[in-house]
Amino acid sequence: MTSPSTPSPDDGLSRADLAAKYGLTVSGARPGLFEYVRQLWGRRHFILAFSQAKLTAQYSQAKLGQLWQVATPLLNAAVYFFIFGLLLGAREGIPHEIYVPFLVTGVFVFTFTQSSVMAGVRAISGNLGLVRALHFPRASLPISFALQQLQQLLFSMIVLVVIMCAFGIFPALSWLLVLPALVLQFVFNMGLALIFARMGSKTPDLAQLMPFVMRTWMYASGVMFSIPAMLATKKDVPGWVGDVLQWNPASIYMDLIRFAMIDKYDSSYLPPHVWAFAVGWAVLLGVVGFVYFWKAEERYGRG
Repeated sequence: MTSPSTPSPDDGLSRADLAAKYGLTVSGARPGLFEYVRQLWGRRHFILAFSQAKLTAQYSQAKLGQLWQVATPLLNAAVYFFIFGLLLGAREGIPHEIYVPFLVTGVFVFTFTQSSVMAGVRAISGNLGLVRALHFPRASLPISFALQQLQQLLFSMIVLVVIMCAFGIFPALSWLLVLPALVLQFVFNMGLALIFARMGSKTPDLAQLMPFVMRTWMYASGVMFSIPAMLATKKDVPGWVGDVLQWNPASIYMDLIRFAMIDKYDSSYLPPHVWAFAVGWAVLLGVVGFVYFWKAEERYGRG
């Protein structure tokens, strides 16, 4: 004859009560926002190392190696100078002696944003093996890709300084304004990378569409021409169109860096309250992008 089993003190408790009693949590659950920020800060060394490794590996198969980091935007600038500067007359409204520094600055700065977005689209979908194998804050990936593009831009800035000096534009105190402008642009780019990383994780085809979107954005941002000079010759353009063109973030960050580095690119080329808009775009996209990405943290790499 067997004796009845001893009742467990956990009998009758629901799964939620059992989890609460023993401190159990759902595997892969999304942490709170502030806890998520804390976890990201704890992975800061990984983020930096990952961005540097990606930068080194980017052109590892090419014979010229890292030289392509600056050769590619320089070749693009040469093509734009021939097509827009010489054939289409995009130099109108800009002193001809500063058009090449104006153009190269615009190409380098816009490429920073363009590359950050394109890398962000593939940040999750292109690294599913890493996402599924290890537990870490997934925002580390798009942030590291944006940081990679910042490092690449810094290499390009060395070449830009050489070009400036070749055209008689030498370092001055105003060049220090490049630093806050680049910080703001990095925060803006990081927010965009986070947004498109979440979108690209569920819609891989977005990576095929984005080059067309970015090319359209480039043509509308004054990379090859001065927006105020263009608006001055187009009297039939509605006022709101001019405002959209001048206050779009890509144009604002390009203008700030041009204003800082090129003597003859003075404040008459800038829209009103340009620094306020630069800060506003950075804060808006940085916060919205981070929260938007964090909201789907537990879904990355699944399905």
